[in-house]
Amino acid sequence: MQASANPGVKGSLGFGTQNQRRVLLGLGESRSRRRVSVLKSQCMTDRSSCCGGLSLSSVTMGVELGRARVGVDRIFGSSAKPRSVRAQASDEDLEAVPVVPSTQHGKSSATVLPFVGVACLGAILFGYHLGVVNGALEYLAKDLGIAENTVLQGWVVSTLLAGATIGSFTGGALADKFGRTRTFQLDAIPLTIGAFLCATAQSVQTMIIGRLLAGIGIGISSAIVPLYISEISPTEIRGALGSVNQLFICIGILSALVAGLPLAANPLWWRTMFGIAIIPSVLLAVGMAVSPESPRWLFQQGKIPQAEKAIKTLYGKERVVEVIQDLTTAGQGSTESEAGWFDLFSSRYWKVVSVGAALFLFQQLAGINAVVYYSTSVFRSAGIASDVAASALVGAANVFGTAVASSLMDRQGRKSLLITSFGGMAASMMLLSLSFTWKVLAPYSGTLAVLGTVLYVLSFSLGAGPVPALLLPEIFASRIRAKAVALSLGMHWISNFVIGLYFLSVVNKFGISSVYLGFSAVCLLAVLYVASNVVETKGRSLEEIERALNPAI
Repeated sequence: MQASANPGVKGSLGFGTQNQRRVLLGLGESRSRRRVSVLKSQCMTDRSSCCGGLSLSSVTMGVELGRARVGVDRIFGSSAKPRSVRAQASDEDLEAVPVVPSTQHGKSSATVLPFVGVACLGAILFGYHLGVVNGALEYLAKDLGIAENTVLQGWVVSTLLAGATIGSFTGGALADKFGRTRTFQLDAIPLTIGAFLCATAQSVQTMIIGRLLAGIGIGISSAIVPLYISEISPTEIRGALGSVNQLFICIGILSALVAGLPLAANPLWWRTMFGIAIIPSVLLAVGMAVSPESPRWLFQQGKIPQAEKAIKTLYGKERVVEVIQDLTTAGQGSTESEAGWFDLFSSRYWKVVSVGAALFLFQQLAGINAVVYYSTSVFRSAGIASDVAASALVGAANVFGTAVASSLMDRQGRKSLLITSFGGMAASMMLLSLSFTWKVLAPYSGTLAVLGTVLYVLSFSLGAGPVPALLLPEIFASRIRAKAVALSLGMHWISNFVIGLYFLSVVNKFGISSVYLGFSAVCLLAVLYVASNVVETKGRSLEEIERALNPAI
């Protein structure tokens, strides 16, 4: 339904433009009064926290009437382009709603950064624990007497993934029950104990237990770091700050690589490598003790004064009324309790939950772990014999691409970056496959393989890597957000574990070229899926997105 710019054209209800304008203004005013009554009742509970003594009714009514008139002018103004009028919210409606330029200033953005930095300690630990075993495995295997036992070595590596799967599923429930910051503090317990057991292990059993605990810790981190960042970030930079999560994961992996440099001269250095992880784990717990809780979680719990205090800390006291008003609007008409696990599979939520799970499934089935695993042999074929140099090149490409993605996230949007990313990954995989099979390319196979690997990692880091963890907390309703993020990340860890378990067997049976070709096909399917199922969320608050995707709210 589109409104005509011509004043003489009647609306679908038989009213002229002027009558429609009056009706919509009346609706806006009636909605405003309902919102004001809700806010007034909250202020009666805690009068001291309301507007610093200003008249809430006058402030709110002025804002609401202003919004109503602006909205009507946008729909019916003769100088404006025709815009979609949302009769019933849907995925398409979200993309039809114009992005209103933010009037927020850089002050709130700057005050949020230290707390995002504290949360990103969890992302650093995520990457560090994933990467630390790569350089240390050979040396710890000799020290623990399992150098000839590849099965036990495999357990040392894969136990982390098993623990991460457990942690990702429990992280959402913990975040809903105890809050985001308290869950971070609880998460520091397995992270610290796990790192300590790995560093001091005198037997492979102790090492495996330590890896399991560390895995549970990074699984919880993988769920709550993007959740917390999305809920405290200002709308205008939420994309950039959300992609910082992936950037710090890459930095954690690179840190593990750098930490392994002294191994050649000191074979016992692997214990120090694992022990280093204790430091950011303790800093995470201490930092979260002084970080504000998510205002959205506090509001959902009915802790309005605490929510106002958190908003003041994050954005400044001048934005308290505005943010509380948005939260109130998002929660109007919904008195539902927190969703249970089975609610995620209901007809109301399944579509959006399936998008989250599918994005992480595509991310893993696109072959990122295979490319990283084979990067060393690929670079050797091009004459780069140093494993450290090969890993550093891949890691540097990942960090660079993620940094670029951070700068583009709020300008180009999440959906376009995903499509570009998966498209580039498909082309890179095709190049890698052809470099192994086409005889005409044989003289250049090494160079093309390196080029394909670097381009693939760059493409991955531009969208497929950082966007899913950022997009999921944005598209999930507040009622299901923590559990739905946990479920999607559980899909990530399960697929990661299964691919790691069967990848070499598939390569031995079909050949690496055919496997790369299969990965290319998966990337093309991902492009089609994203184009038809993923909505754009840049420039919109979480409450706006929630109202658009969940008409019942």
